[in-house]
Amino acid sequence: MAKVELKQPVVDEISANIKDAASVVVVDARGLTVAEDTQLRKQLREAGVTYKVYKNTLMKRAFEGTDFASLDGVLEGPSAIAVSKEDATAPARIIAKFAKTASNLEIKAGVVEGTFYDAQGMQAIASVPSREELLSKLLGSLQSPITNFARVLNQIAEQGDASAEA
Repeated sequence: MAKVELKQPVVDEISANIKDAASVVVVDARGLTVAEDTQLRKQLREAGVTYKVYKNTLMKRAFEGTDFASLDGVLEGPSAIAVSKEDATAPARIIAKFAKTASNLEIKAGVVEGTFYDAQGMQAIASVPSREELLSKLLGSLQSPITNFARVLNQIAEQGDASAEA
C-alpha cells in the first residue's frame, strides 16, 4: 500500500472535522505535561471542541480550498488544532485561559467564521464572552428598567397606604 493511501484517511478525518466548523485554532502545545494536556483536552471536550494533533502536511492538504487555507503559513513545528462547530469563540477562550497557567501553551493563529486572525487577534477573540453570557447580560439589561419601575410603583403604593392610615 502506498504512503498516500495510508495518509488519505487522516486527511479525510481532518476535512470532516472542519467541514462545518465555526472556528479553527492552531496551537503550539510543546512542553505541556501530560497532566496539563489531559486537563486542557477535558475542558475543550466539555465545551464541545475537538482538539487533536496532526502532521502539518496533512492539515495543509485538508485545508486546501477551504476558508482555513490561510492557516498554512503558521503550520510549522508541532501543531494541534481545536475545532468548534457551534461556539466560535470557545476554543480561543478556553486555550487563552488555560495558557495563563501553562506558559508552554501558545495560540499560533486561527480562523473564526471565515476570517483569519493572528496570535494577537485570537487573544482579542478570546476576550469575547460566550453566547450564553452575552444573552444573560442582554436579558439583565432588559429586565433592569422593568424591575426598577416596579420598585418605584411599589414604593408609591406603600406611601399611599401610609398616608391613608395617617
